[in-house]
Amino acid sequence: MASFNKVILMGNLTRDPELKQAPSGSKVADLGLAVSETWRDKNGQPKEVTCFVDVVVWDKLAELCQQYLSKGRSVLVEGRLQMDEWKNQQGETRRKLRVRADTVKFLGSPQKPAEAHDGPQGGTAAPAAPVAKARPPVEAGSPADAGAPFDAGDLSHDEEHLPF
Repeated sequence: MASFNKVILMGNLTRDPELKQAPSGSKVADLGLAVSETWRDKNGQPKEVTCFVDVVVWDKLAELCQQYLSKGRSVLVEGRLQMDEWKNQQGETRRKLRVRADTVKFLGSPQKPAEAHDGPQGGTAAPAAPVAKARPPVEAGSPADAGAPFDAGDLSHDEEHLPF
């Protein structure tokens, strides 16, 4: 049986990235993403539906997102779906489907500090922003090319199913 798990989303952040540290010391950040779809109904009236998606990013990518992104900023996320499962304080099993990001592209221009929490920014989009990708740890003296693309699917985290 074959399977394929790839997600590509573009939308606006619903909150500032929340950076935390897992018990192993790895950095993890949660992003809230609003992805909207617009169309006209049979009477020509505009309609819109927004899907709110939870996104998790790890390690250096998490740190970059926390440092450079804020509520309202447009991003393009590439990753895969993952089902997180944990037990709450009452011992009940809880589940949450979210996107584990391999790549986050920062779109538009950064907001000024005074505008950062006032909603989506206005103005025109800046030229293509750099793409932040997850990278493997590189040992000292390794001939690995630090600029080469990396698939974060090769990383394994014991904490990848944490509820935060």
